[in-house]
Amino acid sequence: MRDFIQFFLLCVEAFFILYMICYSSFLFLSVTVGSSDLYAAKRRNLLKNELGNDYYVPVSILVPAHNEEVTIEATVKSLLALDYKLYEIIVVDDGSTDDTTRVMREAFRMQRIDRPIQRRIPCKLEEEVYESREWKAPITLVRKENGGKADALNMGINAANYPYFLCMDADSVLQYDSLEKIIRPVLEDPTVVAVGGTVRPSNGAEIENGRVVRYRMPRNLLASMQVLEYDRSFLASRILFDRFNGNIIISGAFGLFLKSVVIAAGGYDSTTMGEDMELAVKLHVYCRENNRPYRIRYVTDAVCWTQVPVRLGDLCKQRRRWHIGLFQSMMKYRNILANPRYGAVSFISYFYFLLYELFSPYIEVFGVFTTLLAFAVDLINVPFMILFFGIYVVYTAVLSLTAFFARIHTVDLKLHLTDLLKAVGLCVVEVGCLRFVMAWVRMMALIGYRRKKHTWGRIERQKIQIK
Repeated sequence: MRDFIQFFLLCVEAFFILYMICYSSFLFLSVTVGSSDLYAAKRRNLLKNELGNDYYVPVSILVPAHNEEVTIEATVKSLLALDYKLYEIIVVDDGSTDDTTRVMREAFRMQRIDRPIQRRIPCKLEEEVYESREWKAPITLVRKENGGKADALNMGINAANYPYFLCMDADSVLQYDSLEKIIRPVLEDPTVVAVGGTVRPSNGAEIENGRVVRYRMPRNLLASMQVLEYDRSFLASRILFDRFNGNIIISGAFGLFLKSVVIAAGGYDSTTMGEDMELAVKLHVYCRENNRPYRIRYVTDAVCWTQVPVRLGDLCKQRRRWHIGLFQSMMKYRNILANPRYGAVSFISYFYFLLYELFSPYIEVFGVFTTLLAFAVDLINVPFMILFFGIYVVYTAVLSLTAFFARIHTVDLKLHLTDLLKAVGLCVVEVGCLRFVMAWVRMMALIGYRRKKHTWGRIERQKIQIK
């Protein structure tokens, strides 16, 4: 029996060595490429090597909202501060039971109108439509039956007047130049059908007229660790995947889409929790199946500031929802795997998300259990194991700090010394502790999946600091 356990542990050890070498190499390459792109973007901005501001593509900004009375006014005000000439704002109140509609009507002096909405994509019925044209951009509020975020976005697409739409969350704030920057790939390349932007935690940021006037690491330690996590995530795979048209996820908090292609592809899927990833993968499939030339881009300097959970329970709800959405999207489009028709999207992007996102929590937790088994039967070199774990933590922490400081420097944010020290200390905690807690949460996400697959869970919102 001991010989069998020893052979089993040797096989596990070989697998994990290969798994970690591949992941660490990918992470190093992606952070290096991402940092290089950030500095190149900064140099272009300094040299004013940008498209002229006289070119504008009309954009409809869609804001799905369900019980967002705390944040919705600040979000819409931030949109009115955008440095862009031709856009409209459409807020879809998805059957809120709080005062979301009342806050919108009073804050923006909206009047009820009789406007029929053509359903080019199926969605729940509208109940009331309000409008205000007193502001820089026209504002429309559609109150509808509750159908979920994807259904609310489909309603927004149906109500949109312009050829491109931008979706964002009701607890987020766009930087003043974000719309101008996220539209550039469309002006540069007419085959672009979707563009993703960068999402950064707004906790700790003070925003005035769409500009960050003061930035500190959040006081809440959990939020601070998510700052480091977000920067590593957005700087890593998304910039690298952009090089070969391989991005298969555009964050639901900040994404631009060509409306006609989204309608032709069937819009958002209201049966999945991961409507953002599902739509991005669906566009890859639709365009390739119909032999349509296309690009799905990522823009690193188009920034959306969003709230992140400050309580562990809320963070667990969020990550559970994300993992279920990932599972649903990858299972729905599993025919992409090892399919030459999809090229690098199949053999790099899909494989990466399958192995290092969907299966990673199971692999990581399995690794912990096998380590405990090896320790129980005295088949583990404890000093070597401690050294190996230490190297892993330091390596990943250094890459996290590289991504964090590159982001801070290239967007000219200033940090206090205490914030820098907090980032250095918390990156170790995030990699060595929070990552494994989240791995356990994600692993358990599919337990009772069929019974809870449409349960989002309520996350507490905080008022956005905006002037």
